[in-house]
Amino acid sequence: MFSDIPVDVSPMHEGERIRAANMFVELAGPKSIGAELVQVDDSITDGKFEVIGPELSEMTKGEVYPFGIKIDIKGEKLEKELEGVIERRTHDLCNYVQGFMHLNQRDQIWCRVSTEALDSGFKLLDLAKALGILFKEEFPIIEEISVTILTNEEDVKEFVAGAHDIYAARDERARELSDEDVDVFYGCLMCQSFAPTHMCVVTPDRTALCGAINWFDCRASAKMDPDGSIFEIEKGEVLDDVKGEYSNVNEVIAQKTQGETDKVYLHSVFEYPHTSCGCFEAVAFYIPELDGIGIVDRDFSGETPLGIPFSSMAGQCSGGKQVEGFTGLSLEYMRSPKFLQADGAYERIVWMPNSIKSSLEGFIPDDMFDKIATDEDATSVNDIKEFLKDKDHPILERIANLGTDDDDVDDEYSEDEDLVSQDETMGQEFVPVATAPEMAMPMSGGVKVIFKNAKIYAEKVIIKKSKK
Repeated sequence: MFSDIPVDVSPMHEGERIRAANMFVELAGPKSIGAELVQVDDSITDGKFEVIGPELSEMTKGEVYPFGIKIDIKGEKLEKELEGVIERRTHDLCNYVQGFMHLNQRDQIWCRVSTEALDSGFKLLDLAKALGILFKEEFPIIEEISVTILTNEEDVKEFVAGAHDIYAARDERARELSDEDVDVFYGCLMCQSFAPTHMCVVTPDRTALCGAINWFDCRASAKMDPDGSIFEIEKGEVLDDVKGEYSNVNEVIAQKTQGETDKVYLHSVFEYPHTSCGCFEAVAFYIPELDGIGIVDRDFSGETPLGIPFSSMAGQCSGGKQVEGFTGLSLEYMRSPKFLQADGAYERIVWMPNSIKSSLEGFIPDDMFDKIATDEDATSVNDIKEFLKDKDHPILERIANLGTDDDDVDDEYSEDEDLVSQDETMGQEFVPVATAPEMAMPMSGGVKVIFKNAKIYAEKVIIKKSKK
């Protein structure tokens, strides 16, 4: 089947990581541009595989190149609503090719070719051929297929622009429903080759972390392949409609994550946040000094207010871990009316890159849009504090009220002359950095310490980058 392809093609190569030391070239990723797109097209030529732009033999070792994967398919039973589902499989199938690494999805793809694969005679045309075979094998309803690899910068730019329009149309359709309108959610296990204890829960109000799969995509996929990696989940009893907790969802998560996770709040970063894989588009993170939440996406190359970049933050919460105060999410979820509703939604957001904020105009409430700081307004916690005070962000009232509901705490500190009054919280020495009815803290050895009705005060919070 793959006799004319000089490297092995098999699921056994899923999860292969190509490090910089073993890399010949990088394709797309954070230093360049790229996208992948699957479309149903009745006018295609079956078996047409081509590379438009430089082949690997014309590239320079260690360089980064633009990259596009254009896949056109035809079949009597194929429908437009299946495009997104089939497209998402590009991630898995590319990783079947030994010496080729594919990460992320849509216009966030990040690929590498190993030096060993190049030495074996591997070409990008071989990738196109392999994908043609694999997609037909994985989806029998695909009767004809053509695959075009793009590496010429101008062609890739045009391709990415067109792909953006198609992605946007898919996302807009998915906003037609809300969680209350359906009895069934969906689970997705596509990323378990990289994150064995992760399961994505996809609802009308919460797209998959990768941003590439919505509720309609999942419905189409589950109908097409009931035994596949995307499957139905009956919601079961609604345990908390604000946090987004459902009895049957918890049971299925426990089953599919090897018991590692047994409870998830779909609309919160606290207590039991949704686990994160590695393909998420952005991370929501808690900023304790402000009792606020920041958002950073993988396109942001600077440091977050916590003093670390996206890559370091992603490493802390990816791999299927459930880390309180951090959760991966899709950018489309930020357009949902249920976006982090248990945490205060946009009234709790204090910082995000300007590129994200600009894309959310019309979805962030009008009275909050100018009150959320961006990387162009502030980069440090102190700068953000000043910005929030200047804009009268509602987080100020939240912080001021944090310590006032507990008389015992007030009495305990009433004689401490160093404690500033609560209405001066933004400048006080002891800041209430966290409060929750239940707060879980993972420890080594699989132990989890749970604080009930916790309220934590700190004189100073220091977050340092790891030197490792």
